[in-house]
Amino acid sequence: MDRAGIWLSGLCAVHCVASIFIVSALGLGGQFFFAPWIHRFGLAVALVIAAVAIGWGALRHRRAAPFVTAMTGLSFMGGALAVPHGVEEAVLTIIGVLLVSLGHILNLRAAH
Repeated sequence: MDRAGIWLSGLCAVHCVASIFIVSALGLGGQFFFAPWIHRFGLAVALVIAAVAIGWGALRHRRAAPFVTAMTGLSFMGGALAVPHGVEEAVLTIIGVLLVSLGHILNLRAAH
């Protein structure tokens, strides 16, 4: 699950950067790339994966750092839903996915 969380975080970051580039450079796909349901769905999937992977890991290894890091990242991602689409949203989301990914990495390391 941690590896899936890392991949999902990476895909989310690529989506943010590619969306801004494609829409601003080519003027294509704004209605799809910036659709609110995509971001809500992505956050819901990230919440489920993080809850299972990070939660299970926290119960096994009893270390707080992976949990705190991932939850901080999820908070940034949730905050990104509260700002208008654009650079601000992308920055908050990218910070969030980096922290969630780091939480998964810390979780993997703590488990070994």
